[in-house]
Amino acid sequence: MSTSFPQSRRFRRRLVAAAVAVVLTAGTLAVVGPVGAASAASYPSWDDVQSAKASASAQQDKVTEIRGLIAGLESEASAKQKSAAAAGAAYQTAQTAFDEATLKQQKLQGQADDAEKTAAQSEEQAGQLAAQLGRASSSDVTTDILTHPTKSGDLLYELGAMSKLSEQADGIYSQASQDRGTAQALADKSEVAKKALGELADAAQQKMVAAQSAAESAQRAVDAQNANQERLESQLTLLTSTATNVEAKYKKGVQVEKARQAALAKKRAEAAAAAAAAAASAAQSAGTPVVVAGGTANSSGWVRPSAGYQTSPYGYRVDPYTHAHALHAGVDLAPACYSPIYAAASGTVVFAGNGGGYGNEVILDNGGGISTAYGHVVDGGIMVASGQHVEAGQQIAQVGSTGWSTGCHLHFETRVNGAAIDPVPFMAARGISV
Repeated sequence: MSTSFPQSRRFRRRLVAAAVAVVLTAGTLAVVGPVGAASAASYPSWDDVQSAKASASAQQDKVTEIRGLIAGLESEASAKQKSAAAAGAAYQTAQTAFDEATLKQQKLQGQADDAEKTAAQSEEQAGQLAAQLGRASSSDVTTDILTHPTKSGDLLYELGAMSKLSEQADGIYSQASQDRGTAQALADKSEVAKKALGELADAAQQKMVAAQSAAESAQRAVDAQNANQERLESQLTLLTSTATNVEAKYKKGVQVEKARQAALAKKRAEAAAAAAAAAASAAQSAGTPVVVAGGTANSSGWVRPSAGYQTSPYGYRVDPYTHAHALHAGVDLAPACYSPIYAAASGTVVFAGNGGGYGNEVILDNGGGISTAYGHVVDGGIMVASGQHVEAGQQIAQVGSTGWSTGCHLHFETRVNGAAIDPVPFMAARGISV
């Protein structure tokens, strides 16, 4: 089930604009899905409209009713789509904040670990000097001077050396103390940052759930609009014109549009397959490895999520869309537009909708604290729904350029306990090259 809306809105507008022409010329007219029982109870039937033509007042009332219904459908769909976009942006912001804070905490922890090693080494060195001083204390040297005055020159030299050694020991002890303080301070900062991660993770999860709910609500509104508005436009034509056979022409238009959409989907699939074949042929001619995606999972249970070579790695960069220095929390793979996107591993769909800058996005819970995310899906290209179980290698979407994107590509993320990590070593550990 698709939860991507911009294309549906543009598609619906084209259909509405064509509705009257279809009725009068028997051209094509689209409809998305059958009208359910709830719609039948809420919207006028063709018989209702035909009966309303019996009197001028009834006809005008029905025209007003239908126009109100059309306006309501448009208003509801528009409002729900705006809410979904806002919820998706809020989710993206929260997820990005969590990812960046996680990297900062990991960096602090790494610095704390390094400082701990330095402090331990300083303390060990200081301990060794203390032991050396203990074996040759200055009191023993003084006794030697009094009992062996003929060797006083050598012994005084030894006493001076011991003094310098003592000063050195004091310096090392001081450095060890400083290193220990630095290590503790960094450890404290890391712990504070780690505690804050829990709240950020919860916020990101809550925002994702809210975005999913908004996406589903928007999709229901769009479905209702697509399923009813074209029919209402045709019924309005029946009431306000002398056209004949309006209902029959409308139904014929529905069938024609269904066939057109099926042919378009087939054409896109064929184009994506041809592009993939051409890329494979070019790779073979150039002597480079052919990128294989999807298919049967390997022994680790993983597959490559799409074809195409990596065009942008994980890490901080100047975002090509926003031009801001920001974390790129995944890798970009760039096959042709409409190319298949596959589940990298089996799992459950936990998000399928508007992900703000991620565009149309699918997120899978792959179990064991691991999740994978697939962004910038083409409008209308999400092929799964929240709560659905998918297998590794199953097609879940099509490559697009929605959200913060400058061209068709898949933005692929791997997450552990909700935090993004570099997909390259993660997938390599599972026998997959991205």
